[in-house]
Amino acid sequence: MSLIGFDSSDIGINFRRLLKGEKISRPLVWLYGAVPSFAVQNVGYEPVAAYNDPKKAFDAQLKTITMFGTDSIPRLAVGGASDVTWAFGGEIKWPTGEYDMAPVATRYPVSSEEDVPSLRMPTEMDGAGPMPLYLEMARLQHSHGLPVFPFITSPIEGARSLCGPELLLRWMIKSPDLAHRLLRVSTDYSVAVVERFANLFPPEEVLIYVAAPTASNHMISPKLFEAFVMPYQKELHEKTLDAGIRHIYCHICGEQNQNLPHWQDIPMGDPGIVSFGHEVDLDDAVRLFGQTSVVAGNIEPALIHLGDPEEIYRRCREAVEKGERADRGYILMPGCGIPPNVPPYNLYMLKKAVMDVS
Repeated sequence: MSLIGFDSSDIGINFRRLLKGEKISRPLVWLYGAVPSFAVQNVGYEPVAAYNDPKKAFDAQLKTITMFGTDSIPRLAVGGASDVTWAFGGEIKWPTGEYDMAPVATRYPVSSEEDVPSLRMPTEMDGAGPMPLYLEMARLQHSHGLPVFPFITSPIEGARSLCGPELLLRWMIKSPDLAHRLLRVSTDYSVAVVERFANLFPPEEVLIYVAAPTASNHMISPKLFEAFVMPYQKELHEKTLDAGIRHIYCHICGEQNQNLPHWQDIPMGDPGIVSFGHEVDLDDAVRLFGQTSVVAGNIEPALIHLGDPEEIYRRCREAVEKGERADRGYILMPGCGIPPNVPPYNLYMLKKAVMDVS
């Protein structure tokens, strides 16, 4: 499963330079979001390998990055909706059908109010849920001289992974103490995962990835964000930086325009990396975050999947024009995950749009 004549030192070199504050002659390009399902299908592996086979996922991403000449770092994510479900003893189902995008929970650890007080942290972190998969990917990254790039479940996603989104949102309104208890447990778990990676690998070589789609204003109000998301997310980021990790990549997923002032108060590192969906205009993203973080995004995944290549190219050129104004740099990428069966030529439009303005 090796790539003949491949030198992994070429992978991520511009990304490392960007994090060091060096000026890059062009914006960087990432072709997919957190989950490399396109890459594994691109080289002929089954799509589920993107989630549960680190060796195949790593190999497929190296080959796809080389094929398109992009700036991604190989990574693995079981999925923000199921990592904590699995780690706390719930059950998940791997994607199998053509239109399955990610693993889903089939049984949550918490199904009623009575389950909340007995919720306990996993006794052995290295064996908790997806941790063996994440550690295997981290060792592959580290052995190839790449940044260790683990997925860390954000507190709000961890809480919904414990009980399901419907129950969590109901408790936020009717039983806030229960919601806060789940957020406390979820935050403690994610901090423990961060500290485990910082102990196993040089923390300056670790870059964590977090996402928070449940924080979207399509799901909760700015008032609920301030009460239930802000304090726990801020704690996770602060403790990550206290562990010696210098950079946090945070995907501020979905419609979060009313939450952006709160996100500004959450530390991302020096620099951080913040990415956005198409719902957030890059002009706003650059204005609010561009002085402290690399800005990334925000091409609509549905457009990349089903759109006309010329329209994708036009949107990418517009995004580059806006993103290049960010002081700390810009990464052109989809605004969220993409399906594995995206037409490769449509994805190539991202790379072409960057090369044409370089």
